[in-house]
Amino acid sequence: MALLEQQWVTVQQKTFTKWLNAKVKPRDVAVNDLVTDLADGVILIHLLEILGNESLGRYASKPKLRVQRFENVNKALDFITGRGVHMTNIGAEDVVDGNRKIILGLIWTLILRFTISDINEEGMTAKEGL
Repeated sequence: MALLEQQWVTVQQKTFTKWLNAKVKPRDVAVNDLVTDLADGVILIHLLEILGNESLGRYASKPKLRVQRFENVNKALDFITGRGVHMTNIGAEDVVDGNRKIILGLIWTLILRFTISDINEEGMTAKEGL
């Protein structure tokens, strides 16, 4: 069972990486490894600025210190919760420290909130249409 779960995590990671790269392409940034490339919060901020169509304000664009990474990720998480997205058990330390399952859950939440919820089919949301 553990092998099947690991394969599923790998599939999710590849799929979410492709989705994220398609979204951040206009910013000339790319994600190779979802876990390590999001750890400093910079690409996450780029993604949210694109999805939310607004600036998140000042942030450390080249964070060298761990505290700067935490500030960037917290800025991103604050933006998400400010948009009414309920997140449980997701903290900046999970992203900075590379917690794969939490990061995959975060990206899935963003896909649901900012992509799927915006799709309308005959006046219904995508969830209702299913």
